[in-house]
Amino acid sequence: MAKIFFKLTLPLCFVASVSFGQADTLIYAEGKIINAVTKEPIKAKITYQSLPYGNRIGTLNNNTYSFPMFDKERYSIVVESPGFSPAKYMLDPGEANGDRKVIKDIELTVGSSADSKKYEVGQVMRLDNLIFQLGKSKISPESYSELDIVVNMMKENANMVIQLEGHTDYEGDPKGNMKLSQERVDAVKTYLVSKNIQKSRIKTKAFGGTSPLSRDNTPEAHRLNRRVELRVLQN
Repeated sequence: MAKIFFKLTLPLCFVASVSFGQADTLIYAEGKIINAVTKEPIKAKITYQSLPYGNRIGTLNNNTYSFPMFDKERYSIVVESPGFSPAKYMLDPGEANGDRKVIKDIELTVGSSADSKKYEVGQVMRLDNLIFQLGKSKISPESYSELDIVVNMMKENANMVIQLEGHTDYEGDPKGNMKLSQERVDAVKTYLVSKNIQKSRIKTKAFGGTSPLSRDNTPEAHRLNRRVELRVLQN
């Protein structure tokens, strides 16, 4: 019996070592948005972008944030909420802890909100909270709040023209991936048009799996590659 037990444990150890070798190598920024006085959570608009050129940009609408810091770049993060003064910080991947996380809780103080943000031509925003059914173009109802932020942005910027850019993971059939990425940006466009945004202000482009954010062979990396990005063409 002792010999049988020994033989069974060897493959388990081997599998564990392989899984460890494929661990996610990305560094993540994480934190909470709280009231500086009461320490209660505050729902806020959170905008982050890579430094120094802002090649990677994302927007969240929550009382917490989490995003990957690609290529070990520093990121600026701006937090805005009605009734509170906006806060801006710089996050450095060099400050990551042993779990590869840069932890920064952001406290907001009561004050005036910032004026409407100016969106620059060429700016790209990743719709991080946009969720589709696996392998399909049907948008999950959980994504509506994210898309409504885009609707409000376009209504506040009446001259804005955007391009929705669809991406899938690099794995799978290239033609199928291209088709799926086009169907997904078309679905987003249909939602925006249903909210009274003119069709002529929304362009679409499919990339399939040709522009992955990460080639790490981990579930998280594959998830990040499946995304829709918004590019400002005119404003």
